[in-house]
Amino acid sequence: MISLKKTTVASLALAITLGLGIQAPSRVQAADAKAFNTASLPVSDAPLGAFPYIALPTGYVIANTPDVSDFDQVPFWTGDRLEAVEGKVWSAHIEAAQGKVFSDLELQRNLESVVASLGGTKLFDGKIAQDATQKIQEWPRDFALKYNSGLGDIWNNAAQVFVIHRADRDIWIHLCSYSFGGGLLIAETKPLQITAGLLPASELKAQLDKTGKVALHVNFATDQTRILADSQPQIEQVSQLLKQDASLKLAVNGYTDRTGDPAHNKSLSYGRAKAVVAAITAKGIDAARLSAAGFGDADPVADNATEAGKAQNRRVELVKQD
Repeated sequence: MISLKKTTVASLALAITLGLGIQAPSRVQAADAKAFNTASLPVSDAPLGAFPYIALPTGYVIANTPDVSDFDQVPFWTGDRLEAVEGKVWSAHIEAAQGKVFSDLELQRNLESVVASLGGTKLFDGKIAQDATQKIQEWPRDFALKYNSGLGDIWNNAAQVFVIHRADRDIWIHLCSYSFGGGLLIAETKPLQITAGLLPASELKAQLDKTGKVALHVNFATDQTRILADSQPQIEQVSQLLKQDASLKLAVNGYTDRTGDPAHNKSLSYGRAKAVVAAITAKGIDAARLSAAGFGDADPVADNATEAGKAQNRRVELVKQD
């Protein structure tokens, strides 16, 4: 684990001035809310210890046995909406050790410092909107009760939310502190599981001739439009199919699972469809033979309540055009 060291207000201000990476919430809030996603944040490659990665500063202790889950869904306030984060969760109440006077500002400054050292970004600092706290109270599976220790009293106190954006996952951190203690909630998105299988050009043609469409489970970087290297052989097979049949035209349709904001999912699915089109045209295929569209979480082919179902719903479909 990486220990939090005591940081004075003056030294933290100097650290921020020198560009350690904490981003003022106003900069995030000024952006288009629907357009924001963690993919827009700088990628951190700072060394990490063991989950939950954060050790408390001197004089502060965990007041309860942490609530830990290998996989759950928890909401984090970004400053304009609740982001449903799925993955590993850690939640605990923080208080001062015996003989120490609790300081919410000291705890906050220490957390800001360590997040900055890990290449993270502060998304929000202030009171969470009332309609959002109501949604948190009503969140499925009794989230507000299950992780109450880490959530803290967000109904009456300010909170800070941070994200450490990694190449393969995101680490979300929520702190809500007050005069005598605070809640610390940490969630790490589940690392990407490779599920794509190669469909050769012959199989692509057979399915297109039979049903008029075929689903490709192309792998992308988490919440991004960047195609991962392991999916390039599948792109090559699509280009081979188009080279073998010069009259074939295809619509490339992107889909996501139901996790997250619908508007963001639709935009993401369109961006991924465009990325596939660009990858195919880079193989020498005329762009006029291809079109791109994104449909977000519409038309699921499997149950979004399971991880296996979500993996099937995250797909790119090729549809034969007349």
